[in-house]
Amino acid sequence: MKFPPPLSPLTCFTHLTHLTHLSRLTRLPALPRLPGPRLSSALLGATALELFVLTGRLIVYPFGLTPERDGTGPAEAGPPAATDTPTTTTTTTATTALPVTAATTPPVVLLHGFIDNRSAFLVLRRALTRHGRRLASLNYSPLTRDVRAAAELLGRHVEEICARTGHDRVDVVGHSLGGLIARYYVQRLGGDRRVRTLVTLGTPHGGTAVAPGAGVHPIVRQMRGGSSVIEELRGPAPGCRTRFVSFWSDLDQVMVPVETACVDHPDLDAVNVRVTGIGHLALPVHPTVAAAVREALEAPEAREDDATAAGVTSVA
Repeated sequence: MKFPPPLSPLTCFTHLTHLTHLSRLTRLPALPRLPGPRLSSALLGATALELFVLTGRLIVYPFGLTPERDGTGPAEAGPPAATDTPTTTTTTTATTALPVTAATTPPVVLLHGFIDNRSAFLVLRRALTRHGRRLASLNYSPLTRDVRAAAELLGRHVEEICARTGHDRVDVVGHSLGGLIARYYVQRLGGDRRVRTLVTLGTPHGGTAVAPGAGVHPIVRQMRGGSSVIEELRGPAPGCRTRFVSFWSDLDQVMVPVETACVDHPDLDAVNVRVTGIGHLALPVHPTVAAAVREALEAPEAREDDATAAGVTSVA
């Protein structure tokens, strides 16, 4: 029987050192798990709802390009009948059921967000018309390059509505950019003499850090924090007669930070309503929010201590 040659001291030392090194490796503590993104069930649900709303918005979008039918009473919300006459203007003013009336509640003007149209308010329209509110909507062109120009257009539209209906004032509901346009009209162009209550839904009052295409479209740049428009709205507004109600969502991924959708100005009479469980696109179409908007328009004298107006609207 042949035995392997004896190991030299140097070889033994090398093997022992290697084994000792391995034993030390086996005794190393486990590396901590790196923190990864955790998506809560609420955020996942809100994201799924956003995708669903976006799909529906794309379906109904063509119906919002045409003017609404005029009528003598509140019309049911829904896509209007198609017409054979093509739309040749980039700005569409649309009015539904705005006869001269002795009713004390003013007409409601709906103002959509960026690259959208009046079809964004289908659910809200139904909630308001079922309670007897007269509605009008304004489609401003997606090619509009300046919030100030859009605010001037809104001012002309409001004057036309007041002249047609005999009302001295209107209420306005604006989603996203639409709310910013309406606020500029109220605060900078003297629109507070015409607008009784301005309700905003997911509007970047303080400017948002998330503005897709900010380097391409001028009006989107104006929605970013520090823009000239945002800075103008930070200026003094003594004696402003319009009441503001701002709905902001804790899961709004377009408003960064989410609190930027709150109205924070010492001269403005403002109520900020937190909405939980939904995102940016769902704000104008969620039934719970629509009901809260209707209540806000029906309670113009409510203040911050009003539990309904200043509370949390949960739609989860």
